[in-house]
Amino acid sequence: MKFKVIGAGLAGVEAAWQIANAGYTVDLYEMKGIKRTPAHKTDLFAELVCSNSLKAARLNSAAGLLKEEMAMLGSLTVPVARGCAVPAGGALAVDRNIFAGQITEKIKANKNINIINQVVEKLEFDDDSITIVATGPLTDGALAESIKEITGDYLSFYDAAAPIVMADSVDMTKAFGASRYDRGGDDDYINCPFNKAEYEAFIDELINAEGAVVHDFDVYEGCMPIEKLAKRGLDAPRFGPMKPVGLVDPRTNHRPWACVQLRRENDKGTMFNLVGFQTNLKFGEQKRVFSMIPGLENAEFVRYGVMHRNSFLNSPVLLNADFSLRTNPKLFFAGQITGVEGYMESASSGIMAGINAVRRAEGKAPFVLNTDTMIGALCDYISDESVTNFQPMGANFGVLPPIEPKIKDKSQRYTALAERALQSLKTSMEKM
Repeated sequence: MKFKVIGAGLAGVEAAWQIANAGYTVDLYEMKGIKRTPAHKTDLFAELVCSNSLKAARLNSAAGLLKEEMAMLGSLTVPVARGCAVPAGGALAVDRNIFAGQITEKIKANKNINIINQVVEKLEFDDDSITIVATGPLTDGALAESIKEITGDYLSFYDAAAPIVMADSVDMTKAFGASRYDRGGDDDYINCPFNKAEYEAFIDELINAEGAVVHDFDVYEGCMPIEKLAKRGLDAPRFGPMKPVGLVDPRTNHRPWACVQLRRENDKGTMFNLVGFQTNLKFGEQKRVFSMIPGLENAEFVRYGVMHRNSFLNSPVLLNADFSLRTNPKLFFAGQITGVEGYMESASSGIMAGINAVRRAEGKAPFVLNTDTMIGALCDYISDESVTNFQPMGANFGVLPPIEPKIKDKSQRYTALAERALQSLKTSMEKM
Protein backbone atom coordinates (compact mmCIF):
# COMPACT_ATOMS: atom_id res chain seq x y z
CA MET A 1 0.00 0.00 0.00
CA LYS A 2 1.26 3.47 -0.90
CA PHE A 3 0.83 6.40 1.46
CA LYS A 4 0.56 10.02 0.39
CA VAL A 5 0.34 13.05 2.71
CA ILE A 6 -0.40 16.41 1.11
CA GLY A 7 0.88 19.35 3.15
CA ALA A 8 3.80 19.60 5.57
CA GLY A 9 2.21 21.79 8.18
CA LEU A 10 1.64 20.61 11.74
CA ALA A 11 -0.99 18.04 10.79
CA GLY A 12 0.89 16.77 7.75
CA VAL A 13 4.21 16.18 9.51
CA GLU A 14 2.47 14.37 12.36
CA ALA A 15 0.59 12.12 9.92
CA ALA A 16 3.74 11.34 7.94
CA TRP A 17 5.67 10.70 11.18
CA GLN A 18 3.12 8.15 12.38
CA ILE A 19 3.12 6.30 9.06
CA ALA A 20 6.92 6.30 8.78
CA ASN A 21 7.43 5.12 12.34
CA ALA A 22 5.00 2.27 11.69
CA GLY A 23 7.55 1.04 9.14
CA TYR A 24 5.92 2.28 5.92
CA THR A 25 7.24 4.57 3.21
CA VAL A 26 5.24 7.76 2.81
CA ASP A 27 5.37 10.52 0.18
CA LEU A 28 5.04 13.94 1.80
CA TYR A 29 4.00 16.63 -0.69
CA GLU A 30 4.84 20.23 0.14
CA MET A 31 4.50 23.21 -2.19
CA LYS A 32 6.63 25.72 -0.27
CA GLY A 33 9.74 25.17 -2.33
CA ILE A 34 7.71 26.28 -5.34
CA LYS A 35 4.93 28.44 -3.95
CA ARG A 36 3.97 29.98 -0.60
CA THR A 37 0.71 31.24 0.80
CA PRO A 38 0.66 34.91 1.87
CA ALA A 39 0.83 33.75 5.50
CA HIS A 40 4.09 31.80 5.22
CA LYS A 41 7.53 33.41 5.48
CA THR A 42 9.93 30.44 5.24
CA ASP A 43 10.26 27.10 3.46
CA LEU A 44 10.39 25.21 6.76
CA PHE A 45 7.81 22.56 7.67
CA ALA A 46 5.35 23.08 10.54
CA GLU A 47 5.75 26.85 10.35
CA LEU A 48 3.88 28.70 13.11
CA VAL A 49 2.20 31.63 11.42
CA CYS A 50 0.05 33.60 13.85
CA SER A 51 1.68 33.05 17.22
CA ASN A 52 4.54 31.29 18.91
CA SER A 53 2.28 30.15 21.75
CA LEU A 54 0.98 26.62 21.94
CA LYS A 55 -1.27 27.69 24.84
CA ALA A 56 -1.27 26.47 28.42
CA ALA A 57 1.23 23.90 29.60
CA ARG A 58 -0.41 22.86 32.88
CA LEU A 59 -2.12 19.50 32.83
CA ASN A 60 -5.40 20.75 34.31
CA SER A 61 -5.97 22.94 31.25
CA ALA A 62 -7.58 21.77 28.03
CA ALA A 63 -4.52 22.74 25.99
CA GLY A 64 -2.12 21.09 28.43
CA LEU A 65 -4.15 17.89 28.49
CA LEU A 66 -4.25 17.80 24.71
CA LYS A 67 -0.46 18.04 24.47
CA GLU A 68 0.02 15.31 27.06
CA GLU A 69 -2.29 12.98 25.15
CA MET A 70 -0.37 13.74 21.96
CA ALA A 71 2.93 12.95 23.66
CA MET A 72 1.55 9.60 24.81
CA LEU A 73 0.59 8.80 21.21
CA GLY A 74 4.11 9.44 19.90
CA SER A 75 3.80 13.04 18.75
CA LEU A 76 6.61 14.63 16.78
CA THR A 77 5.71 18.25 17.52
CA VAL A 78 5.14 18.15 21.30
CA PRO A 79 8.63 16.95 22.37
CA VAL A 80 10.24 19.35 19.92
CA ALA A 81 8.16 22.21 21.30
CA ARG A 82 9.07 21.35 24.87
CA GLY A 83 12.71 21.20 23.88
CA CYS A 84 12.80 24.69 22.37
CA ALA A 85 10.42 26.44 24.78
CA VAL A 86 10.90 30.10 25.67
CA PRO A 87 9.72 31.76 28.91
CA ALA A 88 5.98 32.42 28.65
CA GLY A 89 4.53 32.15 32.13
CA GLY A 90 2.18 29.19 32.23
CA ALA A 91 2.10 28.74 28.46
CA LEU A 92 4.22 26.58 26.19
CA ALA A 93 5.74 29.04 23.75
CA VAL A 94 8.56 28.30 21.35
CA ASP A 95 11.19 29.97 19.23
CA ARG A 96 9.36 29.66 15.92
CA ASN A 97 12.41 29.26 13.72
CA ILE A 98 14.06 26.70 15.98
CA PHE A 99 10.80 24.77 16.30
CA ALA A 100 10.12 24.62 12.55
CA GLY A 101 13.80 24.01 11.83
CA GLN A 102 14.00 21.00 14.14
CA ILE A 103 10.75 19.54 12.79
CA THR A 104 12.06 19.93 9.25
CA GLU A 105 15.36 18.25 10.15
CA LYS A 106 13.61 15.30 11.78
CA ILE A 107 11.29 14.81 8.82
CA LYS A 108 14.15 14.99 6.31
CA ALA A 109 16.24 12.59 8.37
CA ASN A 110 13.52 9.92 8.48
CA LYS A 111 14.44 7.35 5.84
CA ASN A 112 10.79 6.34 5.36
CA ILE A 113 9.65 9.84 4.35
CA ASN A 114 10.05 10.97 0.76
CA ILE A 115 9.68 14.74 0.42
CA ILE A 116 8.17 15.83 -2.86
CA ASN A 117 8.18 19.55 -3.65
CA GLN A 118 5.08 19.88 -5.74
CA VAL A 119 1.89 21.90 -5.94
CA VAL A 120 -0.89 19.32 -5.81
CA GLU A 121 -3.86 20.57 -7.80
CA LYS A 122 -6.00 17.46 -8.07
CA LEU A 123 -6.74 14.52 -5.81
CA GLU A 124 -6.17 11.24 -7.62
CA PHE A 125 -6.80 7.77 -6.26
CA ASP A 126 -6.09 4.15 -6.99
CA ASP A 127 -6.80 0.91 -5.17
CA ASP A 128 -3.24 0.69 -3.90
CA SER A 129 -2.91 4.07 -2.16
CA ILE A 130 -4.14 5.97 0.88
CA THR A 131 -4.12 9.76 0.87
CA ILE A 132 -4.19 12.24 3.75
CA VAL A 133 -5.05 15.84 2.85
CA ALA A 134 -3.54 18.24 5.38
CA THR A 135 -3.38 21.44 3.39
CA GLY A 136 -4.59 23.84 6.05
CA PRO A 137 -7.08 26.69 6.31
CA LEU A 138 -5.77 28.54 3.26
CA THR A 139 -6.53 25.70 0.86
CA ASP A 140 -7.82 27.27 -2.33
CA GLY A 141 -7.51 27.28 -6.09
CA ALA A 142 -7.45 24.07 -8.11
CA LEU A 143 -6.99 21.81 -5.08
CA ALA A 144 -9.99 23.35 -3.33
CA GLU A 145 -12.05 22.75 -6.45
CA SER A 146 -10.86 19.15 -6.54
CA ILE A 147 -11.89 18.71 -2.89
CA LYS A 148 -15.28 20.22 -3.68
CA GLU A 149 -15.75 17.74 -6.52
CA ILE A 150 -15.28 14.91 -4.02
CA THR A 151 -17.12 16.34 -1.02
CA GLY A 152 -19.91 18.22 -2.75
CA ASP A 153 -20.97 21.65 -1.54
CA TYR A 154 -19.47 21.11 1.92
CA LEU A 155 -16.27 23.16 1.76
CA SER A 156 -16.50 26.63 3.30
CA PHE A 157 -14.12 29.41 2.41
CA TYR A 158 -14.67 31.62 5.38
CA ASP A 159 -15.18 31.24 9.07
CA ALA A 160 -17.96 33.41 10.46
CA ALA A 161 -18.58 31.88 13.84
CA ALA A 162 -20.47 32.98 16.93
CA PRO A 163 -19.08 32.67 20.46
CA ILE A 164 -19.70 29.48 22.42
CA VAL A 165 -20.17 29.31 26.19
CA MET A 166 -20.24 26.52 28.75
CA ALA A 167 -23.84 25.69 29.60
CA ASP A 168 -23.20 25.41 33.32
CA SER A 169 -21.71 28.92 33.43
CA VAL A 170 -25.00 30.57 32.38
CA ASP A 171 -26.93 32.16 35.25
CA MET A 172 -30.32 30.48 34.97
CA THR A 173 -31.77 32.79 37.61
CA LYS A 174 -31.76 35.39 34.83
CA ALA A 175 -31.98 33.22 31.70
CA PHE A 176 -34.65 30.65 30.90
CA GLY A 177 -35.08 27.60 28.69
CA ALA A 178 -37.67 27.76 25.91
CA SER A 179 -38.12 27.51 22.16
CA ARG A 180 -39.97 30.19 20.25
CA TYR A 181 -43.73 29.65 20.32
CA ASP A 182 -43.01 26.47 22.36
CA ARG A 183 -41.85 24.71 19.20
CA GLY A 184 -39.33 22.31 20.69
CA GLY A 185 -37.98 21.33 24.06
CA ASP A 186 -37.16 23.76 26.84
CA ASP A 187 -33.57 22.56 26.81
CA ASP A 188 -32.97 23.28 23.10
CA TYR A 189 -32.43 27.00 23.67
CA ILE A 190 -31.41 29.19 26.56
CA ASN A 191 -32.86 32.70 26.40
CA CYS A 192 -31.22 35.77 27.89
CA PRO A 193 -33.88 38.51 28.19
CA PHE A 194 -33.23 42.28 28.14
CA ASN A 195 -35.35 45.13 29.40
CA LYS A 196 -35.23 48.40 27.46
CA ALA A 197 -32.50 50.00 29.56
CA GLU A 198 -30.28 46.90 29.51
CA TYR A 199 -30.67 46.60 25.76
CA GLU A 200 -29.77 50.21 25.01
CA ALA A 201 -26.71 50.08 27.27
CA PHE A 202 -25.60 46.86 25.57
CA ILE A 203 -26.00 48.26 22.05
CA ASP A 204 -24.06 51.38 23.00
CA GLU A 205 -21.09 49.30 24.18
CA LEU A 206 -21.40 46.96 21.21
CA ILE A 207 -21.11 49.65 18.56
CA ASN A 208 -18.19 51.34 20.33
CA ALA A 209 -16.19 48.18 21.03
CA GLU A 210 -12.83 47.64 19.34
CA GLY A 211 -12.79 45.30 16.38
CA ALA A 212 -10.03 43.13 14.97
CA VAL A 213 -8.33 44.00 11.69
CA VAL A 214 -9.73 42.06 8.75
CA HIS A 215 -7.94 41.68 5.42
CA ASP A 216 -9.73 40.79 2.18
CA PHE A 217 -12.77 39.36 3.88
CA ASP A 218 -16.40 40.00 3.06
CA VAL A 219 -19.43 38.11 4.27
CA TYR A 220 -22.93 37.91 2.93
CA GLU A 221 -25.88 39.53 4.68
CA GLY A 222 -26.79 36.48 6.73
CA CYS A 223 -23.34 36.41 8.35
CA MET A 224 -23.08 40.11 9.13
CA PRO A 225 -21.17 40.86 12.36
CA ILE A 226 -23.56 41.72 15.17
CA GLU A 227 -21.70 44.98 15.83
CA LYS A 228 -22.08 46.03 12.17
CA LEU A 229 -25.80 45.26 12.30
CA ALA A 230 -26.11 47.34 15.48
CA LYS A 231 -24.58 50.34 13.70
CA ARG A 232 -27.49 50.33 11.26
CA GLY A 233 -29.78 51.54 14.00
CA LEU A 234 -30.67 51.04 17.63
CA ASP A 235 -33.47 48.59 16.90
CA ALA A 236 -31.75 46.65 14.10
CA PRO A 237 -30.57 43.75 16.35
CA ARG A 238 -33.94 43.74 18.15
CA PHE A 239 -35.62 43.00 14.84
CA GLY A 240 -32.88 40.58 13.85
CA PRO A 241 -31.03 37.98 15.95
CA MET A 242 -32.18 39.58 19.22
CA LYS A 243 -35.88 39.55 18.35
CA PRO A 244 -38.02 38.53 21.34
CA VAL A 245 -41.04 37.26 19.39
CA GLY A 246 -42.47 33.92 20.44
CA LEU A 247 -40.81 34.10 23.85
CA VAL A 248 -42.28 34.82 27.27
CA ASP A 249 -40.07 35.42 30.27
CA PRO A 250 -41.53 33.18 33.01
CA ARG A 251 -40.40 35.68 35.63
CA THR A 252 -42.46 38.52 34.20
CA ASN A 253 -45.01 36.63 32.10
CA HIS A 254 -44.27 39.17 29.36
CA ARG A 255 -42.26 39.24 26.18
CA PRO A 256 -38.78 40.70 26.79
CA TRP A 257 -37.73 43.93 25.10
CA ALA A 258 -35.00 41.95 23.35
CA CYS A 259 -33.47 38.51 23.76
CA VAL A 260 -30.25 36.67 22.95
CA GLN A 261 -30.86 33.01 22.23
CA LEU A 262 -28.25 30.38 22.98
CA ARG A 263 -28.52 27.20 20.93
CA ARG A 264 -27.18 23.77 21.79
CA GLU A 265 -23.78 23.27 20.24
CA ASN A 266 -23.50 19.56 21.00
CA ASP A 267 -25.74 16.64 21.80
CA LYS A 268 -24.52 16.52 25.39
CA GLY A 269 -25.84 20.03 25.97
CA THR A 270 -22.59 21.14 27.62
CA MET A 271 -22.00 24.01 25.17
CA PHE A 272 -24.28 26.65 23.66
CA ASN A 273 -23.60 29.18 20.91
CA LEU A 274 -24.93 32.74 20.75
CA VAL A 275 -27.35 32.62 17.82
CA GLY A 276 -26.64 35.26 15.18
CA PHE A 277 -23.68 36.71 17.07
CA GLN A 278 -20.99 36.38 14.42
CA THR A 279 -18.53 39.05 15.36
CA ASN A 280 -15.23 40.65 14.50
CA LEU A 281 -14.64 42.17 17.94
CA LYS A 282 -11.33 41.53 19.66
CA PHE A 283 -11.53 38.63 22.11
CA GLY A 284 -11.15 40.86 25.17
CA GLU A 285 -13.93 43.10 23.90
CA GLN A 286 -16.17 40.09 23.32
CA LYS A 287 -15.68 39.03 26.92
CA ARG A 288 -16.40 42.54 28.19
CA VAL A 289 -19.42 43.36 26.03
CA PHE A 290 -21.09 39.96 25.88
CA SER A 291 -20.82 39.66 29.66
CA MET A 292 -23.42 42.46 29.70
CA ILE A 293 -25.98 39.98 28.36
CA PRO A 294 -28.29 39.01 31.25
CA GLY A 295 -27.27 35.56 32.41
CA LEU A 296 -23.81 35.70 30.85
CA GLU A 297 -22.17 37.96 33.44
CA ASN A 298 -19.88 35.12 34.51
CA ALA A 299 -20.09 32.97 31.40
CA GLU A 300 -17.13 30.80 30.48
CA PHE A 301 -16.35 31.26 26.79
CA VAL A 302 -14.90 28.12 25.23
CA ARG A 303 -14.62 29.83 21.86
CA TYR A 304 -14.86 33.47 20.88
CA GLY A 305 -16.45 34.58 17.65
CA VAL A 306 -14.22 34.86 14.61
CA MET A 307 -14.49 36.18 11.09
CA HIS A 308 -11.57 35.37 8.85
CA ARG A 309 -10.53 33.66 5.67
CA ASN A 310 -10.62 29.96 6.34
CA SER A 311 -11.25 26.78 4.42
CA PHE A 312 -12.90 23.99 6.32
CA LEU A 313 -15.15 21.03 5.63
CA ASN A 314 -18.59 20.47 7.04
CA SER A 315 -16.95 17.51 8.70
CA PRO A 316 -19.98 16.11 10.61
CA VAL A 317 -21.56 15.40 7.24
CA LEU A 318 -18.41 14.06 5.61
CA LEU A 319 -15.95 12.49 8.03
CA ASN A 320 -15.74 9.51 10.34
CA ALA A 321 -14.19 9.86 13.78
CA ASP A 322 -10.92 8.45 12.38
CA PHE A 323 -10.81 11.42 9.91
CA SER A 324 -11.58 9.25 6.88
CA LEU A 325 -14.12 10.31 4.30
CA ARG A 326 -17.35 8.36 4.68
CA THR A 327 -17.69 7.92 0.93
CA ASN A 328 -14.03 6.99 0.37
CA PRO A 329 -12.34 5.27 3.34
CA LYS A 330 -8.90 5.54 1.70
CA LEU A 331 -9.07 9.34 1.77
CA PHE A 332 -8.34 11.09 5.08
CA PHE A 333 -8.31 14.74 6.03
CA ALA A 334 -6.32 16.29 8.85
CA GLY A 335 -5.65 19.71 10.32
CA GLN A 336 -7.72 22.85 10.39
CA ILE A 337 -9.49 21.91 7.18
CA THR A 338 -11.40 19.35 9.30
CA GLY A 339 -12.68 21.99 11.70
CA VAL A 340 -10.27 21.47 14.57
CA GLU A 341 -8.98 24.89 15.54
CA GLY A 342 -5.50 25.59 16.84
CA TYR A 343 -1.92 24.50 16.28
CA MET A 344 -1.92 21.48 18.55
CA GLU A 345 -5.46 20.52 17.66
CA SER A 346 -4.37 20.37 14.03
CA ALA A 347 -1.30 18.35 14.93
CA SER A 348 -3.37 15.91 17.00
CA SER A 349 -5.70 15.27 14.07
CA GLY A 350 -2.64 14.46 11.97
CA ILE A 351 -1.56 11.89 14.56
CA MET A 352 -4.96 10.22 14.46
CA ALA A 353 -5.18 10.32 10.66
CA GLY A 354 -1.70 8.80 10.37
CA ILE A 355 -2.43 6.03 12.87
CA ASN A 356 -5.69 5.19 11.17
CA ALA A 357 -4.27 5.31 7.65
CA VAL A 358 -1.86 2.56 8.70
CA ARG A 359 -4.63 0.57 10.35
CA ARG A 360 -6.74 0.91 7.20
CA ALA A 361 -3.87 -0.46 5.13
CA GLU A 362 -3.46 -3.37 7.55
CA GLY A 363 -7.16 -4.20 7.55
CA LYS A 364 -7.58 -3.31 11.23
CA ALA A 365 -10.49 -1.54 12.87
CA PRO A 366 -10.13 2.23 13.29
CA PHE A 367 -8.42 3.49 16.42
CA VAL A 368 -11.07 5.77 17.92
CA LEU A 369 -10.52 7.19 21.38
CA ASN A 370 -13.21 7.51 24.00
CA THR A 371 -14.89 10.89 24.25
CA ASP A 372 -13.57 11.34 27.78
CA THR A 373 -10.17 12.08 26.22
CA MET A 374 -9.54 15.50 24.68
CA ILE A 375 -8.49 14.05 21.32
CA GLY A 376 -11.37 11.59 21.33
CA ALA A 377 -13.85 14.37 22.11
CA LEU A 378 -12.54 16.52 19.25
CA CYS A 379 -12.73 13.54 16.89
CA ASP A 380 -16.28 12.98 18.05
CA TYR A 381 -17.19 16.65 17.57
CA ILE A 382 -16.00 16.83 13.97
CA SER A 383 -17.83 13.60 13.09
CA ASP A 384 -21.00 14.06 15.17
CA GLU A 385 -23.95 14.23 12.79
CA SER A 386 -26.07 15.84 15.50
CA VAL A 387 -23.91 18.97 15.25
CA THR A 388 -25.64 21.55 13.07
CA ASN A 389 -24.31 24.93 11.99
CA PHE A 390 -20.84 23.44 12.30
CA GLN A 391 -18.15 25.76 13.61
CA PRO A 392 -14.45 24.92 14.02
CA MET A 393 -13.59 23.97 17.58
CA GLY A 394 -10.45 23.98 19.68
CA ALA A 395 -9.62 22.02 22.81
CA ASN A 396 -11.80 22.94 25.76
CA PHE A 397 -13.29 21.08 28.69
CA GLY A 398 -16.80 21.72 27.35
CA VAL A 399 -16.38 18.96 24.76
CA LEU A 400 -15.76 16.35 27.47
CA PRO A 401 -18.60 14.55 29.24
CA PRO A 402 -18.99 16.02 32.73
CA ILE A 403 -17.90 14.24 35.87
CA GLU A 404 -20.73 13.18 38.15
CA PRO A 405 -21.32 14.22 40.82
CA LYS A 406 -20.21 17.67 39.70
CA ILE A 407 -17.09 19.10 41.34
CA LYS A 408 -17.78 22.75 42.10
CA ASP A 409 -14.18 23.94 42.30
CA LYS A 410 -13.09 24.57 38.72
CA SER A 411 -9.43 23.70 39.24
CA GLN A 412 -10.29 20.44 40.98
CA ARG A 413 -12.89 19.64 38.31
CA TYR A 414 -10.42 20.19 35.49
CA THR A 415 -7.76 18.13 37.26
CA ALA A 416 -10.23 15.27 37.63
CA LEU A 417 -11.20 15.52 33.96
CA ALA A 418 -7.53 15.42 32.94
CA GLU A 419 -6.76 12.43 35.15
CA ARG A 420 -9.76 10.56 33.78
CA ALA A 421 -8.71 11.37 30.20
CA LEU A 422 -5.15 10.13 30.59
CA GLN A 423 -6.27 6.90 32.22
CA SER A 424 -8.79 6.36 29.43
CA LEU A 425 -6.12 6.98 26.78
CA LYS A 426 -3.73 4.58 28.49
CA THR A 427 -6.42 1.88 28.50
CA SER A 428 -7.20 2.46 24.81
CA MET A 429 -3.53 2.26 23.84
CA GLU A 430 -3.14 -1.02 25.70
CA LYS A 431 -5.92 -2.46 23.52
CA MET A 432 -4.43 -1.28 20.18
